[in-house]
Amino acid sequence: MAQFRGNALGLLIGSLPITDHDQAIDLVFKYTPDIPLWVQLPVHPEESMMTQFLGGMPGLVLNQDRVFVDTSGSSFEEGLLGFYEDYLAITEGGLPLDGTRFVLTPETARGFFTLLDRMKSAVELPTALKGQVTGPVTLATGLADQNRRALFYDDRLLDVVVKNLAMKARWQVENLSERGIPAIIFIDEPGLAGFGTSAFISISREDVDRVLSEVIDAIHQAGGLAGVHVCANTDWSLILDSSADILSFDAYGFSDRLTLYEESLKTFLDQGRILAWGIVPTADTRDIENETASSLVAKWESHVDRLEAIGIERSKIMTQSLITPSCGTGSMSQDHAIKVLDMTREVSQILRSKA
Repeated sequence: MAQFRGNALGLLIGSLPITDHDQAIDLVFKYTPDIPLWVQLPVHPEESMMTQFLGGMPGLVLNQDRVFVDTSGSSFEEGLLGFYEDYLAITEGGLPLDGTRFVLTPETARGFFTLLDRMKSAVELPTALKGQVTGPVTLATGLADQNRRALFYDDRLLDVVVKNLAMKARWQVENLSERGIPAIIFIDEPGLAGFGTSAFISISREDVDRVLSEVIDAIHQAGGLAGVHVCANTDWSLILDSSADILSFDAYGFSDRLTLYEESLKTFLDQGRILAWGIVPTADTRDIENETASSLVAKWESHVDRLEAIGIERSKIMTQSLITPSCGTGSMSQDHAIKVLDMTREVSQILRSKA
């Protein structure tokens, strides 16, 4: 963390509502040039959040009607054994990740390779580069076996999901940091919004911490920074008390909830970690249309006033902040998405000009 400070730089969450990856990366470098990211385009089914990071899973069935893991076939046990052999060859045998089942491919993550291609010709290097993976809680509760039982409730399948994501995150760090630029990987966990509700009553805090920690540890071992993104309200101490370097949250809608975790928040910032403020709205088109960069700056400053009131220095908050949309823009119109990107850039510029 000593090499990276937020300093209110602008950063995007991941998705855009367009079809062309070259156009997408042009927008990224136009609006968030300090920390570019690779873009997910959910208009392509293979880039949807629940399928993009499934490659390499044993027993995986992909069809138009349903995506699931089939453990009933005679080949599943053999596939499971092969998965762990490949995993151990990397983690214990020192085999490079390139060429293994754990890499992203141009067929499912074209945006990643578009970003790498763009960086090859970059004259001025950015401050950092960002990638992302679907979080283990979200993926393992959203993906089921042939009997429609969520993978989270099968210890063996959950372990496969977590290790598969951890390796994909590690591989991204290795590739994004090749030119000596810090690599940031966000673990996207919208599923954590359900934590503590009846839908997740059998999932404990320890369960969440264990699966998140394994992915975060893989990012750290590769030299990257790990962020956790939740685009709704949750028990924020789950992330504040974790080993994540960055907490990415919907500050437009839920900043007041975050300040309820006063002691965890103070400790988080005292350790030099970073808040990624999703201050630019994405959930409601009326908010996108009505807000301006100036009104969002005022909203952000009112949130900072509350943090100052509990004893957190304003200069610390500024240094340890990033400015983002509250979530991805892949499901909205292109005009609304462009306004979100523009406000993200302008809010960052206004705040940095005041520093």
